[in-house]
Amino acid sequence: LCSFLGLLYQEYRDKSTREEIETRRLQDSQTDPEETSPSEETPSEAESTSTTENKAPPQINLLRNSNSRFNLWQDLPEVQNSGVLSILQPDEIKLQEAMFELVTSEASYYKSLNLLVSHFMENERLKKILHQSEAHILFSNVLDVMAVSERFLLDLEQRVEENIVISDVCDIVYQHTVNHFSVYITYVSNQTYQERTYKQLLQDKPAFREVISQLELDPKCKGLSFSSFLILPFQRITRLKLLVQNILKKVEEKSDRESTALDAHKELETVVKACNEGVRKMSRTEQMISIQKKLEFKIKSVPIISHSRWLLKQGELQQMNGPKTSRTLRTKKLFREIYLFLFNDLLVICRQIPGDKYQVFDSAPRGLLRVEELEDQGQSLANVFILRLLENADDREASYMLKASSQSEMKRWMISLAPNRRTKFVSFTSRLVDCPQIQCVHPYVAQQPDELSLELADVLNILDKTDDGWIFGERLHDQERGWFPSSMGEEILNPKIRAQNLKECFRVHKSDDSQRRKLGSRNRQ
Repeated sequence: LCSFLGLLYQEYRDKSTREEIETRRLQDSQTDPEETSPSEETPSEAESTSTTENKAPPQINLLRNSNSRFNLWQDLPEVQNSGVLSILQPDEIKLQEAMFELVTSEASYYKSLNLLVSHFMENERLKKILHQSEAHILFSNVLDVMAVSERFLLDLEQRVEENIVISDVCDIVYQHTVNHFSVYITYVSNQTYQERTYKQLLQDKPAFREVISQLELDPKCKGLSFSSFLILPFQRITRLKLLVQNILKKVEEKSDRESTALDAHKELETVVKACNEGVRKMSRTEQMISIQKKLEFKIKSVPIISHSRWLLKQGELQQMNGPKTSRTLRTKKLFREIYLFLFNDLLVICRQIPGDKYQVFDSAPRGLLRVEELEDQGQSLANVFILRLLENADDREASYMLKASSQSEMKRWMISLAPNRRTKFVSFTSRLVDCPQIQCVHPYVAQQPDELSLELADVLNILDKTDDGWIFGERLHDQERGWFPSSMGEEILNPKIRAQNLKECFRVHKSDDSQRRKLGSRNRQ
């Protein structure tokens, strides 16, 4: 399979997600989403088929002919010659494509991992430059990850060999996720150290920088950077979950294959969450230590560092001074700067003092915060909101009238301070029939803790939006929420496509829902 596939995983994945975007654009422009043909509806990751000389696991019979030029299951000569396409229902063909895509994408991924190891990690010049500890941080347990991918791919290939019509792949995904995929958690949790070590090496070792640049220029790398290879395992484990979701949307309801796909999806979700948690834990601990050092308490000291606490948002706001009558006074002293540190369970209100320090003068548990937007009261009070502390550091109620620098900044603070407050549009989890949706057409990397990183082709419900170009969204495939620039996406205008996206999402997460209901009834008892 690896020698059959010409694309490295980075190219493969990018091509696939761009096809997904184009497919949705096409569907969105049609009056009836059911008019789309099977080839339009199911984008495939597998593409180019030029032969490469890379080492590969044993090839399967179906794909031994490397001169074949196909990228879909239905284009395989063996499938076309067998006559099964005239027997199978269109829905079964779509399902075959979704399963085939999972197999071919794993082959492409293995090919890229193999290149990371053989071309970079095992390079003799690089080995001489790197200290053993640096090499360990940089490459982590990538050999374990590659061994797991190879074993997984061999089992998938064997399944495809058994019959032209693939019986299932999710049972294999389930077994490997449960028994072997913990290597991904180890690799991804090391990401913060890995990035830092890589930047440090580029900065401190000119010889390292030179060798990496030369290796990147090799035609084998197809213009892709070394760092794009390092991030492969995290991208793959996330993508694998989406590929299983794609299968789950196509299997017949209440069937064995649906049950297997739900099990595989649930296990993959557990691994992905553990990966995310591993990355966050490392960076959060360092961040909390840094914040603790900057705080000086004017009030009774609050211990900041806790294993269960992390920063949600920080920044400067203007606090309105004086009695309410002074609102009408057009004076520069109307507002004075204050600085907020909002954690997942605590708000700390400070004033910035010399030496990059902050003097804390009030605090409150996050659960005892309420916010209220001021109605339009002229330019001087634009973007002003009221923050109420139901119980502050002195065990009394306190109110602050705060002004943000823009409408988006005001909304972002209000949603972070009081997350249960109603947004402009209701979340899909409340089973709303329709809600604005957007699909990501440009990837975005979160710059602040309250922002959401986006991958190409992500579909999100729009929960709120601002006049100055920001959207508060909830991603359908994992229910993660956050802000991002509206320029990163395109709204999905066709209500039928939005409804279809929601229906598919409910189906993927129905096992979660039944568990939540069981838990809820147990709690009530």
